[in-house]
Amino acid sequence: MAEETILQHWIFTQFALPFLLIFFIVFGILEKTKVFGSDKKQLNALISFIIGAIFVVAVSPKLVVANLILFLTVAIIVVFIGLLLWGFIAGEEGLKFEKAPKGLKYFIGLVVVVSVLVALLWALGVEGSFFGSVFNFLFSQAWSSTFWINALFIAVIIIALVLVLKKSK
Repeated sequence: MAEETILQHWIFTQFALPFLLIFFIVFGILEKTKVFGSDKKQLNALISFIIGAIFVVAVSPKLVVANLILFLTVAIIVVFIGLLLWGFIAGEEGLKFEKAPKGLKYFIGLVVVVSVLVALLWALGVEGSFFGSVFNFLFSQAWSSTFWINALFIAVIIIALVLVLKKSK
């Protein structure tokens, strides 16, 4: 059985973290907008403390915020993975698209987006859902490996022909 740490304790997860989150967000908004005037840090802190305390007592808004924070963290990680893949492709200097074919940047971007979506579906374990059945139909059949290898060869040949014919004009 796993032991409970201080970060998993109900006081920390149900009261301390939600209170601190709301306190700092409200305090930052009050400081930035200067609703009560400039140099009113004590007033802004007191109002933020009261709003944070009221928020911690209410159950429903706390659940909504917790779910939104979980969604936000997953979305940030997905965007980070996409940008990381783009960085691996573009390199330190970035791709020089001036001399490349016109749609290459969009094609590479599409490949990155599709790769991130496929990885996200795999990580979510969507095997039992509609996307999982489509994924299994496309990639887990006896014919799928032959089909995708042929499709890749055809795509490479088409790209090569487009590049050669474009340069000859």
